[in-house]
Amino acid sequence: MTAQITAAQFHAADGVEDWRSLYHLVSTHFPTGSLTKGIALVDEIGRLTDETQEQYLTVDLRGTGVTVSLSRRDISLARRISAAAKDLGIPADPTAVQLINVTLDALAGADVLPFWQALLGYRQIGDDYLFDPSRRGPGFGLQPMDESRPQRNRMHLDIAVPHDQAEARIATALAAGGTLVSDAHAPRWWVLADAEGNEACVATWLGRE
Repeated sequence: MTAQITAAQFHAADGVEDWRSLYHLVSTHFPTGSLTKGIALVDEIGRLTDETQEQYLTVDLRGTGVTVSLSRRDISLARRISAAAKDLGIPADPTAVQLINVTLDALAGADVLPFWQALLGYRQIGDDYLFDPSRRGPGFGLQPMDESRPQRNRMHLDIAVPHDQAEARIATALAAGGTLVSDAHAPRWWVLADAEGNEACVATWLGRE
């Protein structure tokens, strides 16, 4: 089994220009324009993965395109998928990928996590994170609080976007009526809010290594 690598190590590798790190994964999107071309690409991905031992692979087939996510350690498979798409005449559009988590502030995470696990039907990773075993829904995480904050929303969205798209996404959100709450941790994450103060974070892999 190949050891886990950092996002920086993944992006420093040759032949992975089609892919972007989103938290613990790397993803890309192939706009096919038709279901027929998408099925052809998925068939090729299936053939390629028969020869690998990757631990994480998701393929989302839609009428307009195919989105693929891998573990960062699967550099070789990422290259082969990109090459297969190129051979089929399908370009990659990594600007189209994102990963969304719902994050809840909690004083005693161990007390509330079992409720959310039962309610969502999710599985637990570590002490503070739940994931959808079908890999369709967003992740659900807990963020510890030192004291109650009744004047602040305790649930927000974390949106991981390609590192080269973060500033454009933030600018679009600000132009749509949002405000910048904090950029103290940028480029790892920015905190934004809508006109009523509901917060969300835009995150990248930069600053995580």
